[in-house]
Parts: sequence; C-alpha cells; structure tokens
Amino acid sequence: RYMEFYGGAADKIMGETIPYLDAYTVYTLREPHGVTGHIIPWNYPMQIIGRSVGAALAMGNACVLKPAEDACLTAIAFAALAQEAGLPAGALNVVTGLGSEAGSALAGHSGIQHLSFTGSVGVGKLIQTAAAQNCVPVTLELGGKSPQIVFDDADLDRALPFLVNAGIQNAGQTCSASSRILVQRGVYEEVRSRMVEAYTRLTVGPALSDHTLGPLISIRQKALVNGFLEKGHDLTIAAEGQIVADAPKGGNYVRPTLFAEVPADHSLAQDEIFGPVQVLIPFENEAEALKIANSTNYGLVAAVWTADGGRQMRLAKNLRAGQVFINNYGAGGGVELPFGGVGKSGHGREKGFEALYGFSQLKTVAAWHGW
Repeated sequence: RYMEFYGGAADKIMGETIPYLDAYTVYTLREPHGVTGHIIPWNYPMQIIGRSVGAALAMGNACVLKPAEDACLTAIAFAALAQEAGLPAGALNVVTGLGSEAGSALAGHSGIQHLSFTGSVGVGKLIQTAAAQNCVPVTLELGGKSPQIVFDDADLDRALPFLVNAGIQNAGQTCSASSRILVQRGVYEEVRSRMVEAYTRLTVGPALSDHTLGPLISIRQKALVNGFLEKGHDLTIAAEGQIVADAPKGGNYVRPTLFAEVPADHSLAQDEIFGPVQVLIPFENEAEALKIANSTNYGLVAAVWTADGGRQMRLAKNLRAGQVFINNYGAGGGVELPFGGVGKSGHGREKGFEALYGFSQLKTVAAWHGW
C-alpha cells in the first residue's frame, strides 16, 4: 500500500507560482536531497521501510537503508523484491550491522544529504548530533506515552476495544501504543471493570499460534519491561493476562499488565515502556485531563472519547501531540495520514504527502522578463 501510494504520487508533486513584481515570474521547484539514509527499527520493519524509503524514492533520492540488527531479513527481502520489480541499480542499498557500527557510520557519513530515523530518544539524539556535523536535515520518529481520554459521555461500547488493543498490539512494542488511559471519575469504575474483564481473556504464547500476544523481540527487551513492572510494586495491579501453559521454555513472554489509580507523575505514567503495560489514571474535569495528558516529555498520539463537539475541538487544539484521534484510535493507520511527534517524540513527518515534502528540498526561481 505504501509503495502504491508513493508510486502514484511521484508525478503529482508540483511547485507553485508566486505573485510578485510585474517584471518577474516566480515559481518553486521540489528537488531530491540526493542520497538519503534510513535507519529502521525492529518492531514494524516492512511498514516503516515502505513509508520512509517509498517516499524518498518517489522524490528521486537514492536510499541507503540500515535495518535493526534484530530484524534485518525484512530489509534484504524488500531489496530483492525492488530489484525484481526493476528498480535501477544503486537506487536502494541495504547495509546491515550493529547500530553502534553501521548505524553510526551512516549517520555521520558526509555523502548522506538527509537522514530518517525511527527508534528510541537516546539513539535519536546521537543520530541528530552526528548529522549536525554535516548540517544534514533529520526526520526523527521517537518514543511516545500516548493517552486516551475517556469522558463521562463517551460511547464505552465503542471505546473499550480501542482502549485495550491500542496498548497490547504487537505486545506493546509500538511507538504509538496507548499506555495511559485517563478516565473521568463518573465512568472510572465501569471502564476499569470492563478493562479488567478484557485483560483476563488475554493470552500470551507463540506468535504463530492463536494467542492475543506473542513474545517480546529479545531477552534485553523483556528485562527492560520487567524492570518497569518492578517499579510498579507500590501500585495496584488491576489485571494481568496469562502466559499459556504450553508456551516454549525460554520465550520472551511478558504478561500484559493493567495498573489502576496510578499517579500522573509515576514512572509508569511518564516513561515509555515498550511492552504490554497500561495505566489507568482518574480525572475530575476537562482541565485536569488536559494537564495530565500534556504532562510527559512525549507528544506522539492522543485520543479523546466524548460526544461533546466543543470539547472535541478544544482538546484537539490544545493536546500536545502530532496526531489527535476523536472517538477512535489510529484511524486504521492509513498511509494518507501524516505521522510524527512533538517534544521527545521527534520532529518531521512521514506518511502522507508531508513525507514527500520532507524527502525533498524547495528551490525558488525568480525570472526577470522586463516590463
């Protein structure tokens, strides 16, 4: 879908004519950067390759793709398919290796004219610092601590599947995972009860079996998530899913865990966990909900569940997030929708036509033709 979208858009990017002095004709052109670097994470490799490399190729760039060491075969398969489809030699190049070696070399290479990185805040800072040495523009899509805000007048039958699924999809290993569920006091107990019921039905097991969640990507990631769970020893665990009895020994399985009555400033409500962990946070009114929602360093996604049209518009305007969803979460994740964050969630946009603008540079032409 990404390649179809950007393939179809390649001949539809136009500049604009700018009204100016009578003796001039002024217009703009969109041109490729040249060689673009793409450092891709392990959690959704094919999708992120499509939205990043697809847009860059459509704008005429040559791409150097560095996949995560935990998921490099996807990039190699993608390159083989691109070659089979007739992509010119040299238009797409895959470099595998460790981030500290291959990724670092790519980020600091003087032959790269634009960098795109999806991953953690810590590595994103290193990427941006390396790129700055060559004055190279960077698109960063980093972490998130995305809230869903549920008001008393919300359609709970519609909201509940989104509240749960947005936190456990891909075992919570999603930058846009909804790890904070803010609920107005009037419906807090009902939302809690229904989420607890949903959690008790969640099962964890081999990814190719009929279970809700599969394992985490690595032992390292499992240890990281378990470390956060230990930080919640002072909190109330409202519900947990179950690891199936026949799960292979040694798998990186973590029970999906729902915490209740979590203070907004607690580590589990502030830090990205990147695992199947959600927190329930009660609030009294709209002002408090907005304050809590905007209280983290992240700003990737937010959702508002309410029937009040005025409240919908106020929060859409005032929430500190790159995407705000009203009475839904994710809107299907379509390629048409620009995606990116603010604050420590990064800057720049991928997906949609905005990605095409990011993977190109603007040139202004002013032609004098006399009076």
